[in-house]
Amino acid sequence: MKFGIYVGSRAGATCAGPPDPLRIGPLVDDLSGGKPFVIREYVHWCGDNTALEQEIDASNDLDHLTMPDDWYVTGGRELDLVLSYLPPVADLDGWLDFIDRALDRYGHLVRYLQVTLEANFPIPLIDGSSPGVIAALTQGLPHARARVRDDVKVGFSLAEPAEWLGGDDDFWKNLTSMPYAAFAAHVDYVGLGLYPDGFSPLDDVHAATSHALDHLRRRLAEAHFPADLPLHIAEAGSPSGAHRTPAGQVSSLTALIDASAAAGATQFELFALSDADSDDESPLGTFGLCTGDYLPKPAYETYRSRVNLHDRV
Repeated sequence: MKFGIYVGSRAGATCAGPPDPLRIGPLVDDLSGGKPFVIREYVHWCGDNTALEQEIDASNDLDHLTMPDDWYVTGGRELDLVLSYLPPVADLDGWLDFIDRALDRYGHLVRYLQVTLEANFPIPLIDGSSPGVIAALTQGLPHARARVRDDVKVGFSLAEPAEWLGGDDDFWKNLTSMPYAAFAAHVDYVGLGLYPDGFSPLDDVHAATSHALDHLRRRLAEAHFPADLPLHIAEAGSPSGAHRTPAGQVSSLTALIDASAAAGATQFELFALSDADSDDESPLGTFGLCTGDYLPKPAYETYRSRVNLHDRV
């Protein structure tokens, strides 16, 4: 199983300060140990919703990522770029134009390309809440697939099982109605956003993780995807504050990784390297392996050791 991490300093609209590239680089090098390591980044298309663009600080998404360009293609690093669809009204033409502009800017750096973010999850600041998201996914992904190099893997991500979210049957009905050649044939992987104890207490994270991956496999089979399609844990995490503690974060992270590996996930990307806001009392503030000042928590060493352990298996 290959590992990676999100290196920015934002969780939704929560962000206490800008990322510090000078602190990020050495920490990522230490975590990866010189092995291939995936770096997750996000760019957002908000259409003409300037208020949302400002809320999630998306106004300069196409100007730069967290780190300098060359950093993403050296030291064994591989860029996983998420293109997020958040317009106030459906606008497929605008979205396809955004995909083109994003690939013009970052296509030479990308190793994995994710088209839309959790299109089955209809909550604010997530793509599933956006008008026209099904078309954005099912037409945007093949459009992107035709634009990238042959060695770039193109996929999409979904949120956790329906019973955790209030139901996503309509999403799956739309996907299942599409012929294999129209959509599934263009998909190289599917990612899962996995936070079983991220926002409320949960005792058995291992069992919840196994269930989430099993559920996703069943749903994908119904929607014409092959049984051997690679599954990525596109995002996963547990806070060190709110209803958790630093020790609880370690326990949860261990269970997330071990259950994902046992269920056959081929990639695991952690959210996140550093806290969005270490003083925030909500879970969103403390998902990092490090504080907002880049001081490692106990979970930092846990992740570093798990990267090395699973790399040898």
